[in-house]
Amino acid sequence: MRTLAALALLAFASSVSGAEAEKIDLFHAGKGGYTIYRIPGIVVTKSGTVLAYCEARKSTSDWGTIDILLRRSADGGKTWVEPKKIADVPGPKQRNPVALEKKLGAKDDVTYNNPVMIADKSGAVHFLFCLEYMRCFYSRSDDDGKTWTKPTEITESTFDPFKKDHAWKAFATGPGHGIQLKSGRLVVPVWLSLGTGGGGHGDSVTATIYSDDAGKTWKRGEIAIPNTDEWNSPNEACVAELADGTVMLNARSPSKANRRLVVISSDGATKWSKPKFDDALPEPICMGSLLAIPDKKLLLFSNPDNLDKANAKTPPAGGTSRDRKNVTVRLSEDNGKTWSAKRSIESGFSAYSDLVLAKDGTVLLFYERGSDKRASYGKLTVARFTVNWITANGRR
Repeated sequence: MRTLAALALLAFASSVSGAEAEKIDLFHAGKGGYTIYRIPGIVVTKSGTVLAYCEARKSTSDWGTIDILLRRSADGGKTWVEPKKIADVPGPKQRNPVALEKKLGAKDDVTYNNPVMIADKSGAVHFLFCLEYMRCFYSRSDDDGKTWTKPTEITESTFDPFKKDHAWKAFATGPGHGIQLKSGRLVVPVWLSLGTGGGGHGDSVTATIYSDDAGKTWKRGEIAIPNTDEWNSPNEACVAELADGTVMLNARSPSKANRRLVVISSDGATKWSKPKFDDALPEPICMGSLLAIPDKKLLLFSNPDNLDKANAKTPPAGGTSRDRKNVTVRLSEDNGKTWSAKRSIESGFSAYSDLVLAKDGTVLLFYERGSDKRASYGKLTVARFTVNWITANGRR
Protein backbone atom coordinates (compact mmCIF):
# COMPACT_ATOMS: atom_id res chain seq x y z
CA MET A 1 0.00 0.00 0.00
CA ARG A 2 2.82 2.38 0.89
CA THR A 3 4.43 1.63 -2.48
CA LEU A 4 1.18 2.41 -4.30
CA ALA A 5 0.83 5.64 -2.37
CA ALA A 6 4.38 6.60 -3.25
CA LEU A 7 3.74 5.89 -6.94
CA ALA A 8 0.56 7.96 -6.85
CA LEU A 9 2.44 10.85 -5.26
CA LEU A 10 5.19 10.56 -7.89
CA ALA A 11 2.61 10.57 -10.71
CA PHE A 12 0.95 13.66 -9.25
CA ALA A 13 4.29 15.45 -8.92
CA SER A 14 5.06 14.64 -12.56
CA SER A 15 1.66 15.91 -13.72
CA VAL A 16 2.17 19.33 -12.14
CA SER A 17 5.81 19.81 -13.12
CA GLY A 18 7.60 19.87 -16.45
CA ALA A 19 5.77 17.06 -18.25
CA GLU A 20 4.62 17.92 -21.74
CA ALA A 21 1.14 19.39 -22.03
CA GLU A 22 -1.58 17.04 -23.23
CA LYS A 23 -2.99 18.05 -26.64
CA ILE A 24 -6.32 17.05 -28.21
CA ASP A 25 -7.20 18.12 -31.76
CA LEU A 26 -10.85 19.20 -32.05
CA PHE A 27 -11.09 20.51 -35.62
CA HIS A 28 -9.11 19.52 -38.73
CA ALA A 29 -8.87 21.66 -41.88
CA GLY A 30 -10.58 20.06 -44.86
CA LYS A 31 -12.85 17.83 -42.79
CA GLY A 32 -16.55 18.19 -41.95
CA GLY A 33 -17.32 20.16 -45.11
CA TYR A 34 -15.14 23.18 -44.28
CA THR A 35 -11.83 24.40 -45.71
CA ILE A 36 -10.44 25.67 -42.41
CA TYR A 37 -11.48 26.25 -38.81
CA ARG A 38 -10.40 29.46 -37.13
CA ILE A 39 -11.00 31.94 -34.28
CA PRO A 40 -11.10 29.66 -31.20
CA GLY A 41 -13.00 30.44 -28.01
CA ILE A 42 -13.48 28.39 -24.86
CA VAL A 43 -15.38 28.63 -21.55
CA VAL A 44 -16.11 26.35 -18.60
CA THR A 45 -19.62 26.32 -17.12
CA LYS A 46 -20.50 26.29 -13.43
CA SER A 47 -20.94 22.50 -13.57
CA GLY A 48 -17.53 22.05 -15.21
CA THR A 49 -18.68 21.43 -18.79
CA VAL A 50 -16.16 22.76 -21.31
CA LEU A 51 -17.50 24.54 -24.39
CA ALA A 52 -15.09 25.06 -27.31
CA TYR A 53 -16.35 27.07 -30.30
CA CYS A 54 -14.94 28.47 -33.52
CA GLU A 55 -15.54 29.78 -37.02
CA ALA A 56 -16.00 27.00 -39.60
CA ARG A 57 -15.03 28.53 -42.94
CA LYS A 58 -16.02 27.29 -46.40
CA SER A 59 -13.08 29.31 -47.76
CA THR A 60 -10.04 30.90 -46.13
CA SER A 61 -11.55 34.42 -46.27
CA ASP A 62 -12.67 36.43 -43.24
CA TRP A 63 -15.63 37.46 -45.40
CA GLY A 64 -16.63 34.13 -46.95
CA THR A 65 -19.39 31.75 -45.89
CA ILE A 66 -18.73 31.01 -42.21
CA ASP A 67 -20.68 29.00 -39.63
CA ILE A 68 -20.19 28.92 -35.86
CA LEU A 69 -19.56 25.43 -34.46
CA LEU A 70 -19.49 24.18 -30.86
CA ARG A 71 -18.04 21.07 -29.20
CA ARG A 72 -18.81 20.11 -25.60
CA SER A 73 -16.84 18.13 -23.02
CA ALA A 74 -18.33 16.84 -19.76
CA ASP A 75 -15.04 15.49 -18.38
CA GLY A 76 -12.83 18.57 -18.24
CA GLY A 77 -11.70 18.46 -21.86
CA LYS A 78 -10.63 14.83 -22.13
CA THR A 79 -13.42 13.69 -24.50
CA TRP A 80 -15.73 15.70 -26.75
CA VAL A 81 -19.11 15.36 -28.46
CA GLU A 82 -19.41 15.96 -32.21
CA PRO A 83 -19.55 19.57 -33.51
CA LYS A 84 -22.89 21.39 -33.63
CA LYS A 85 -23.81 24.56 -35.55
CA ILE A 86 -25.13 27.12 -33.05
CA ALA A 87 -25.61 30.44 -34.91
CA ASP A 88 -28.52 30.93 -37.30
CA VAL A 89 -30.49 34.06 -38.11
CA PRO A 90 -33.66 33.32 -40.16
CA GLY A 91 -34.56 35.25 -43.28
CA PRO A 92 -32.58 36.97 -46.04
CA LYS A 93 -29.09 38.27 -45.18
CA GLN A 94 -27.70 41.53 -46.52
CA ARG A 95 -23.99 41.64 -47.30
CA ASN A 96 -21.91 44.28 -45.57
CA PRO A 97 -21.38 47.14 -48.05
CA VAL A 98 -17.67 47.02 -47.19
CA ALA A 99 -17.47 43.45 -48.49
CA LEU A 100 -19.31 44.38 -51.69
CA GLU A 101 -17.21 47.48 -52.32
CA LYS A 102 -13.92 45.67 -51.79
CA LYS A 103 -15.06 42.42 -53.42
CA LEU A 104 -14.41 40.44 -50.24
CA GLY A 105 -15.97 37.01 -50.60
CA ALA A 106 -18.83 36.23 -52.97
CA LYS A 107 -22.07 38.22 -53.11
CA ASP A 108 -24.09 35.24 -51.86
CA ASP A 109 -21.75 34.38 -48.96
CA VAL A 110 -23.15 34.52 -45.42
CA THR A 111 -20.55 35.47 -42.82
CA TYR A 112 -21.20 34.59 -39.19
CA ASN A 113 -18.18 35.79 -37.25
CA ASN A 114 -16.48 36.36 -33.91
CA PRO A 115 -18.35 34.12 -31.44
CA VAL A 116 -17.92 35.05 -27.77
CA MET A 117 -19.27 33.21 -24.72
CA ILE A 118 -19.40 34.05 -21.02
CA ALA A 119 -19.89 31.38 -18.34
CA ASP A 120 -22.16 32.91 -15.71
CA LYS A 121 -21.82 32.11 -11.99
CA SER A 122 -25.53 31.22 -12.09
CA GLY A 123 -24.83 28.33 -14.47
CA ALA A 124 -26.09 30.09 -17.60
CA VAL A 125 -23.90 30.62 -20.66
CA HIS A 126 -24.19 33.87 -22.60
CA PHE A 127 -23.41 33.82 -26.31
CA LEU A 128 -22.80 36.73 -28.67
CA PHE A 129 -21.97 36.50 -32.35
CA CYS A 130 -21.83 38.82 -35.36
CA LEU A 131 -23.31 38.64 -38.85
CA GLU A 132 -21.47 40.30 -41.73
CA TYR A 133 -19.36 42.34 -39.31
CA MET A 134 -22.29 44.73 -38.96
CA ARG A 135 -24.98 43.02 -36.87
CA CYS A 136 -24.70 41.48 -33.39
CA PHE A 137 -26.94 38.88 -31.76
CA TYR A 138 -27.33 37.50 -28.24
CA SER A 139 -28.38 34.01 -27.21
CA ARG A 140 -28.34 32.05 -23.95
CA SER A 141 -28.09 28.45 -22.76
CA ASP A 142 -29.29 27.12 -19.41
CA ASP A 143 -28.27 23.50 -20.00
CA ASP A 144 -24.49 23.72 -20.46
CA GLY A 145 -24.67 24.50 -24.17
CA LYS A 146 -27.01 21.69 -25.26
CA THR A 147 -29.69 24.14 -26.42
CA TRP A 148 -29.78 27.88 -27.06
CA THR A 149 -32.48 30.53 -27.04
CA LYS A 150 -33.55 32.23 -30.28
CA PRO A 151 -30.98 34.94 -31.12
CA THR A 152 -31.96 38.52 -30.25
CA GLU A 153 -30.37 41.35 -32.21
CA ILE A 154 -28.64 44.03 -30.12
CA THR A 155 -27.03 46.09 -32.92
CA GLU A 156 -29.27 49.15 -32.72
CA SER A 157 -29.29 49.40 -28.93
CA THR A 158 -25.66 48.58 -28.31
CA PHE A 159 -23.48 49.26 -31.34
CA ASP A 160 -25.22 52.13 -33.12
CA PRO A 161 -24.52 54.46 -30.13
CA PHE A 162 -20.79 54.06 -30.86
CA LYS A 163 -21.26 55.85 -34.19
CA LYS A 164 -21.23 59.30 -32.62
CA ASP A 165 -17.64 58.63 -31.52
CA HIS A 166 -16.50 56.35 -34.34
CA ALA A 167 -18.63 56.04 -37.49
CA TRP A 168 -18.00 52.32 -37.90
CA LYS A 169 -18.74 50.34 -41.04
CA ALA A 170 -17.59 47.02 -39.58
CA PHE A 171 -17.31 45.71 -36.04
CA ALA A 172 -16.79 42.50 -34.13
CA THR A 173 -17.02 41.06 -30.64
CA GLY A 174 -13.98 39.50 -28.98
CA PRO A 175 -12.83 37.12 -30.25
CA GLY A 176 -12.29 34.52 -27.53
CA HIS A 177 -14.40 34.76 -24.36
CA GLY A 178 -15.92 37.51 -22.25
CA ILE A 179 -15.99 37.65 -18.46
CA GLN A 180 -18.34 38.15 -15.54
CA LEU A 181 -17.07 40.55 -12.88
CA LYS A 182 -17.44 39.99 -9.15
CA SER A 183 -20.26 42.55 -9.30
CA GLY A 184 -22.15 40.33 -11.76
CA ARG A 185 -21.54 42.60 -14.74
CA LEU A 186 -20.91 40.85 -18.05
CA VAL A 187 -18.10 42.38 -20.14
CA VAL A 188 -17.18 41.68 -23.77
CA PRO A 189 -14.36 43.42 -25.70
CA VAL A 190 -15.29 44.79 -29.13
CA TRP A 191 -13.56 46.55 -31.97
CA LEU A 192 -15.13 48.96 -34.45
CA SER A 193 -13.59 50.00 -37.79
CA LEU A 194 -14.17 52.50 -40.56
CA GLY A 195 -13.92 49.71 -43.13
CA THR A 196 -10.63 50.84 -44.64
CA GLY A 197 -7.66 48.73 -45.71
CA GLY A 198 -7.59 45.72 -47.96
CA GLY A 199 -9.50 43.54 -45.52
CA GLY A 200 -12.02 46.20 -44.51
CA HIS A 201 -10.96 46.15 -40.85
CA GLY A 202 -8.79 49.27 -40.84
CA ASP A 203 -8.99 52.47 -38.76
CA SER A 204 -10.37 50.66 -35.75
CA VAL A 205 -10.86 51.45 -32.06
CA THR A 206 -11.30 49.14 -29.08
CA ALA A 207 -14.04 49.28 -26.45
CA THR A 208 -16.31 47.00 -24.42
CA ILE A 209 -20.00 46.29 -24.23
CA TYR A 210 -21.59 45.20 -20.97
CA SER A 211 -24.76 43.90 -19.33
CA ASP A 212 -25.91 44.47 -15.74
CA ASP A 213 -29.10 42.40 -16.03
CA ALA A 214 -27.82 38.91 -16.85
CA GLY A 215 -27.72 39.50 -20.60
CA LYS A 216 -31.25 40.88 -21.07
CA THR A 217 -29.90 44.22 -22.29
CA TRP A 218 -26.46 45.36 -23.42
CA LYS A 219 -24.87 48.83 -23.37
CA ARG A 220 -21.79 50.34 -24.95
CA GLY A 221 -18.81 51.34 -22.85
CA GLU A 222 -16.45 54.20 -23.50
CA ILE A 223 -13.76 53.97 -26.19
CA ALA A 224 -10.92 52.24 -24.35
CA ILE A 225 -8.14 52.65 -26.93
CA PRO A 226 -8.58 55.26 -29.69
CA ASN A 227 -6.98 55.20 -33.11
CA THR A 228 -3.98 57.56 -33.09
CA ASP A 229 -0.57 57.78 -34.72
CA GLU A 230 0.93 56.11 -31.66
CA TRP A 231 -1.86 53.60 -30.96
CA ASN A 232 -2.64 52.55 -34.49
CA SER A 233 -5.96 50.76 -35.17
CA PRO A 234 -6.30 48.84 -31.89
CA ASN A 235 -8.51 45.78 -32.29
CA GLU A 236 -9.14 42.21 -31.04
CA ALA A 237 -8.76 42.72 -27.28
CA CYS A 238 -8.89 40.25 -24.40
CA VAL A 239 -10.13 41.08 -20.90
CA ALA A 240 -9.60 39.97 -17.29
CA GLU A 241 -10.66 41.12 -13.83
CA LEU A 242 -7.50 41.39 -11.75
CA ALA A 243 -7.10 40.33 -8.12
CA ASP A 244 -7.52 43.95 -6.97
CA GLY A 245 -10.90 44.25 -8.76
CA THR A 246 -9.72 46.39 -11.66
CA VAL A 247 -10.36 45.29 -15.23
CA MET A 248 -7.56 44.94 -17.76
CA LEU A 249 -8.02 45.18 -21.52
CA ASN A 250 -5.08 43.88 -23.58
CA ALA A 251 -5.32 44.66 -27.29
CA ARG A 252 -3.71 43.79 -30.58
CA SER A 253 -2.60 46.63 -32.87
CA PRO A 254 -0.33 47.25 -35.87
CA SER A 255 1.49 49.99 -33.95
CA LYS A 256 5.17 50.70 -34.62
CA ALA A 257 6.17 49.45 -31.17
CA ASN A 258 5.09 45.88 -32.02
CA ARG A 259 3.99 45.43 -28.41
CA ARG A 260 0.60 44.68 -26.84
CA LEU A 261 -1.49 47.67 -25.76
CA VAL A 262 -2.90 47.66 -22.21
CA VAL A 263 -5.52 49.78 -20.42
CA ILE A 264 -7.19 49.52 -16.99
CA SER A 265 -10.69 50.42 -15.76
CA SER A 266 -12.41 50.17 -12.39
CA ASP A 267 -15.65 48.84 -13.91
CA GLY A 268 -14.72 47.38 -17.30
CA ALA A 269 -16.59 50.06 -19.24
CA THR A 270 -15.60 53.61 -18.27
CA LYS A 271 -12.65 55.80 -17.29
CA TRP A 272 -10.00 53.72 -19.03
CA SER A 273 -6.39 54.54 -18.23
CA LYS A 274 -4.03 56.00 -20.81
CA PRO A 275 -2.96 53.19 -23.17
CA LYS A 276 0.50 51.76 -22.58
CA PHE A 277 2.63 49.33 -24.54
CA ASP A 278 3.76 46.37 -22.47
CA ASP A 279 7.43 46.01 -23.42
CA ALA A 280 7.42 42.39 -22.18
CA LEU A 281 4.66 41.30 -24.58
CA PRO A 282 5.77 41.13 -28.24
CA GLU A 283 3.05 41.82 -30.82
CA PRO A 284 3.41 39.96 -34.13
CA ILE A 285 -0.11 41.32 -34.84
CA CYS A 286 -2.28 38.44 -33.71
CA MET A 287 -5.01 37.71 -31.17
CA GLY A 288 -4.01 37.03 -27.55
CA SER A 289 -5.81 35.83 -24.42
CA LEU A 290 -5.87 36.72 -20.71
CA LEU A 291 -6.87 34.47 -17.81
CA ALA A 292 -7.04 35.62 -14.20
CA ILE A 293 -6.81 33.01 -11.44
CA PRO A 294 -8.12 35.07 -8.49
CA ASP A 295 -7.63 32.60 -5.63
CA LYS A 296 -3.93 32.38 -6.51
CA LYS A 297 -3.65 36.04 -7.57
CA LEU A 298 -2.17 35.01 -10.89
CA LEU A 299 -2.63 36.30 -14.43
CA LEU A 300 -1.86 34.30 -17.58
CA PHE A 301 -1.39 35.62 -21.11
CA SER A 302 -1.01 33.73 -24.39
CA ASN A 303 -0.03 34.81 -27.91
CA PRO A 304 2.62 34.03 -30.55
CA ASP A 305 5.94 35.03 -28.93
CA ASN A 306 7.76 36.03 -32.10
CA LEU A 307 8.98 39.18 -33.87
CA ASP A 308 10.88 37.49 -36.70
CA LYS A 309 9.76 37.27 -40.31
CA ALA A 310 11.16 34.44 -42.40
CA ASN A 311 12.70 35.22 -45.78
CA ALA A 312 12.50 38.98 -45.22
CA LYS A 313 15.12 40.78 -47.33
CA THR A 314 15.31 43.58 -44.78
CA PRO A 315 14.22 43.74 -41.12
CA PRO A 316 10.44 44.25 -41.03
CA ALA A 317 9.33 47.79 -40.28
CA GLY A 318 7.63 48.65 -37.02
CA GLY A 319 3.92 47.97 -37.07
CA THR A 320 4.12 45.28 -39.75
CA SER A 321 3.10 41.66 -39.17
CA ARG A 322 5.54 38.96 -38.11
CA ASP A 323 5.32 35.19 -38.50
CA ARG A 324 2.60 33.58 -36.44
CA LYS A 325 4.42 30.87 -34.52
CA ASN A 326 5.56 29.89 -31.02
CA VAL A 327 2.32 30.41 -29.09
CA THR A 328 3.54 30.90 -25.53
CA VAL A 329 1.84 31.14 -22.14
CA ARG A 330 3.17 33.76 -19.73
CA LEU A 331 2.62 34.06 -15.98
CA SER A 332 2.33 37.24 -13.91
CA GLU A 333 2.24 37.29 -10.11
CA ASP A 334 1.63 41.02 -9.75
CA ASN A 335 -1.47 41.79 -11.85
CA GLY A 336 0.40 42.05 -15.14
CA LYS A 337 3.01 44.59 -14.04
CA THR A 338 5.75 42.05 -14.76
CA TRP A 339 5.82 38.56 -16.26
CA SER A 340 7.85 36.13 -14.16
CA ALA A 341 7.70 32.97 -16.29
CA LYS A 342 6.80 31.77 -19.77
CA ARG A 343 6.67 28.51 -21.70
CA SER A 344 6.03 27.73 -25.35
CA ILE A 345 3.13 25.42 -26.14
CA GLU A 346 3.80 25.21 -29.91
CA SER A 347 7.13 26.19 -31.47
CA GLY A 348 5.91 25.95 -35.06
CA PHE A 349 3.05 27.78 -36.79
CA SER A 350 0.48 28.81 -34.19
CA ALA A 351 -1.78 31.83 -34.01
CA TYR A 352 -5.04 32.67 -32.22
CA SER A 353 -5.53 31.21 -28.73
CA ASP A 354 -7.95 31.36 -25.80
CA LEU A 355 -7.29 30.46 -22.15
CA VAL A 356 -9.70 29.08 -19.55
CA LEU A 357 -9.50 27.33 -16.17
CA ALA A 358 -11.11 23.90 -15.85
CA LYS A 359 -13.03 23.01 -12.70
CA ASP A 360 -10.14 20.86 -11.39
CA GLY A 361 -7.68 23.76 -11.72
CA THR A 362 -6.18 22.58 -15.00
CA VAL A 363 -5.49 25.31 -17.57
CA LEU A 364 -6.98 24.75 -21.03
CA LEU A 365 -5.60 26.56 -24.09
CA PHE A 366 -7.66 26.33 -27.29
CA TYR A 367 -5.47 27.44 -30.19
CA GLU A 368 -4.71 27.38 -33.91
CA ARG A 369 -1.76 25.39 -35.24
CA GLY A 370 -0.47 23.76 -38.39
CA SER A 371 -0.74 20.13 -39.43
CA ASP A 372 1.10 17.67 -41.68
CA LYS A 373 -1.26 18.47 -44.55
CA ARG A 374 -1.55 22.21 -43.97
CA ALA A 375 1.32 24.32 -42.66
CA SER A 376 -1.00 27.08 -41.44
CA TYR A 377 -4.43 26.81 -39.81
CA GLY A 378 -4.38 23.03 -40.04
CA LYS A 379 -5.97 22.28 -36.66
CA LEU A 380 -7.74 23.73 -33.66
CA THR A 381 -6.27 22.06 -30.59
CA VAL A 382 -6.96 22.05 -26.85
CA ALA A 383 -3.84 21.83 -24.69
CA ARG A 384 -4.17 20.83 -21.01
CA PHE A 385 -1.54 21.77 -18.41
CA THR A 386 -1.13 23.08 -14.87
CA VAL A 387 0.17 26.46 -13.77
CA ASN A 388 3.26 24.63 -12.50
CA TRP A 389 3.95 23.53 -16.08
CA ILE A 390 4.56 27.19 -17.00
CA THR A 391 7.15 27.64 -14.25
CA ALA A 392 8.83 24.23 -14.66
CA ASN A 393 11.74 25.84 -16.53
CA GLY A 394 12.17 28.41 -13.76
CA ARG A 395 11.22 32.04 -13.26
CA ARG A 396 13.10 34.84 -14.90
